[in-house]
Amino acid sequence: MLDTSLASIQPAVWRILDANFDRAREGLRIIEEWCRFALNNSALASECKQMRQELGMWHTPEIRSARDTSGDVGTALSHPREEQRTGIEQLLQANLCRIQEALRVLEEYGKLYSPNLSSGCKQMRYRVYTLESNLLAYRRRQLLTSAKLYLVTAPSPDLLPRVEAALQGGLTLVQYRDKQANDIDRLAIARQMCQLCHNYGALFILNDRVDLALAVDADGVHLGQQDVSIALARQILGSQRIVGKSTTNPSEMAQAIKEGADYIGVGPVYETPTKAGKAAAGLEYVQHAAKNATIPWFAIGGIDNTNIDDVLQAGAPAIAIVRAIMNSETPTQAVQSCLAMLNRVPQLGSRG
Repeated sequence: MLDTSLASIQPAVWRILDANFDRAREGLRIIEEWCRFALNNSALASECKQMRQELGMWHTPEIRSARDTSGDVGTALSHPREEQRTGIEQLLQANLCRIQEALRVLEEYGKLYSPNLSSGCKQMRYRVYTLESNLLAYRRRQLLTSAKLYLVTAPSPDLLPRVEAALQGGLTLVQYRDKQANDIDRLAIARQMCQLCHNYGALFILNDRVDLALAVDADGVHLGQQDVSIALARQILGSQRIVGKSTTNPSEMAQAIKEGADYIGVGPVYETPTKAGKAAAGLEYVQHAAKNATIPWFAIGGIDNTNIDDVLQAGAPAIAIVRAIMNSETPTQAVQSCLAMLNRVPQLGSRG
């Protein structure tokens, strides 16, 4: 009969605890480095460091003494998904999951070693869940604030290759917009485009549909004036995702800001077939936004390389474009050209 007394299984339990202390601390260090050197966020980096230190105190010499690396049958085990990361989003997510799994193992096996260790790891696991939410929210808002160019897609037979070509030009913000597609097709395309954007470290926003944004794990949703409220979108998507709003006049802008939008679209600056039948808001509205907007905003509507200078000189800090990129024979070059102009023209507007 197998001896399962605590004394007999103690070496195995200690080995399990040792391995998972290492996993959790290594994962936390990877997240900490990104918070420190990429996000420059001392609060998030400090939280990672604090948890590493706490785990280090529990990782006693007694537990470490059970380590047997040469006899570990798992050192040679691997999976193709572990051997490469397609982008920073996947890297961060993989290590957050690694930390959470390790803490769960420490919580359960810790019950055989120390009740205090078990309860401490349980509480830390909840702290990591909060860290994950805060990290994703901070990263999303940092990318949103720094974005100068926003691609809003239009239906195209080669939609995904065009979006990828635009991403290769340095684009960091994409909105999938298709008013005509059925939900099955829209969901499939949105899922692929979301992954594509994340592979390039870009934000993916879904137009109108809060439910589909949640289904594909989009970074946020963009709402029109006739769509659901910002409050309802937040209730469905959670506080860590982005909610944008289209505005066409100062009153709509003030209301969107009051309701808690993360950013607004300002336009249409010029008449555009994308907004058929809607009168142009003109450069006057751009000038108003430059003086009064307190959140990130993007001038949108009929903007291309023939008028982008006028829009920027009116005070726009950033622009959203549809046709000038989607209809271009070379989307990569179109994005690079727009970004060059955005970086060259003096910025009179505010990012909020």
